[in-house]
Amino acid sequence: MPQQPNPQDGFLYEPIEKFGEGLTTRRPWNTEALTGVERLNGRVAMLGFAAALVGELLSGKGIVGQLAAVLHWYLS
Repeated sequence: MPQQPNPQDGFLYEPIEKFGEGLTTRRPWNTEALTGVERLNGRVAMLGFAAALVGELLSGKGIVGQLAAVLHWYLS
């Protein structure tokens, strides 16, 4: 049996639920937590896309050419 958390620790835990119960109940999603995560995910994706464009401009090769060059460099 897991030990119940102490609220004086400063952590807020969700209540322990049975396996799969969260998928079948009508409890609403915690959209405040999801907003920050999705914003970070989108910004990191934009940075990755910008890095791919810069890599293409610098090397003159598309993504397949860049991957082939890295693989060639790694294997040699």
